[in-house]
Amino acid sequence: MLKRFVNVKEGEAGSVLLSFVYFFTLMCGYAILKPLRDEMATAGGVKNVSWLFTATFVVMLVAVPAFSALVARWPRQRVIPLVYRFFLLNLLGFFVVLKLGVVEREWVGRAFFVWVSVYNLFVVSVFWSFMADLFASEQGRRLFGFIAAGGTVGMLVGPFLVKHLAEPLGATNLMLFTAVLLELSAQCVRLLSRRARAVQPRAAVTEAPLGGGIFAGFRLIFSSPLLLGLGLQIFLYAATSTFLYNQQAHIVAAVASGANARTAAFANIEFWVQALTLALQTVVTGRLMARFGLGVVLGVAPLLTVLGFLGLALVPTMLMLIGFRSLRGASHYAFERPGREVLFTSVDLETKYKSKGFIDTVVYRGSDSVSSWMYTGLDKLGLGSPALALVAVPVAALWLAVSVWLSRLARHQHPSAPTGTPALASTADAAR
Repeated sequence: MLKRFVNVKEGEAGSVLLSFVYFFTLMCGYAILKPLRDEMATAGGVKNVSWLFTATFVVMLVAVPAFSALVARWPRQRVIPLVYRFFLLNLLGFFVVLKLGVVEREWVGRAFFVWVSVYNLFVVSVFWSFMADLFASEQGRRLFGFIAAGGTVGMLVGPFLVKHLAEPLGATNLMLFTAVLLELSAQCVRLLSRRARAVQPRAAVTEAPLGGGIFAGFRLIFSSPLLLGLGLQIFLYAATSTFLYNQQAHIVAAVASGANARTAAFANIEFWVQALTLALQTVVTGRLMARFGLGVVLGVAPLLTVLGFLGLALVPTMLMLIGFRSLRGASHYAFERPGREVLFTSVDLETKYKSKGFIDTVVYRGSDSVSSWMYTGLDKLGLGSPALALVAVPVAALWLAVSVWLSRLARHQHPSAPTGTPALASTADAAR
């Protein structure tokens, strides 16, 4: 049955399905927390997004070196569950504080906003590092689209649970659902590691600590054109996301008739973005990547972003915004993100767990902070929404150019094999 949706080979199905469930638990948990974060932020009077992005960036500067220090000294299969349980304990701490009411809700809302922003990027980055560790590059091209669909399903189920359970159970109590899902994620890591050892006994060699310094991830980025390109790619993607977020706020404020109408409209948009993404991930991504290569897969989202910002500059309407967001979101999650993760399957282990984490978290949130302050400054200078949309066009065009260059670099480069044998290769592949 799985072969109807994805090009899976002998011996891969169990690991692919377990990885699907793993990503589902992570993203479903985040989808439950996101509306709680937004509600507390609004109720607490958190209005200056630029300051929140800056605070998140500062926290990332501490968290990433701490994770690098852990994987330098301990096996990754032990560190990853510990990271998830650390966030689980944080979440239980927020739950207790909110239940007891010992801290003003305004300050809890601010802290929770920053924590969820760190949590989301960090746990997802660790997930994809683990996937790049377990699957070979050829497997990633075939399978990462389907595995990513697990997260999309989670992003559909999470809001559904919140919508139907927030009032009868209480919104704060839903944090416990995410705590359970985080523990299930940790168990998925354990089961995937066990399967890896069963399929390829030599994979146990890759479970040794990575060694190296805590700032090795930052240093490695500047020693590799591929990593520099990936860092610039994520910086430009995050910058266009921040501009679009602010454009959305301006357009909605101008046309929406009330809070309930706005909430319902954007909930509907998010649902269709995730539904379209799911259809593309399960049926199209793997086949598109295999037939046309990474250039097409990586280029779809930035090209649509260029066209979308041009459309908003010419016709800044709600209908244009809905179309832009839906196509951009679906193309990013279905094509660009899985394609980018494939590039990490051919790098060494230290790069996968240190440099990748730095790019996915510090660079991402750094771009959020810089672009948010830039947007605020341009807005105060009197630039309207159409002009601000045009400012984002060259940024998106540069993102497209970097994506095409990365695909060509990956095609012409012949990197050395990653440390150890890819743990989740099929039995036949491992024998070869």
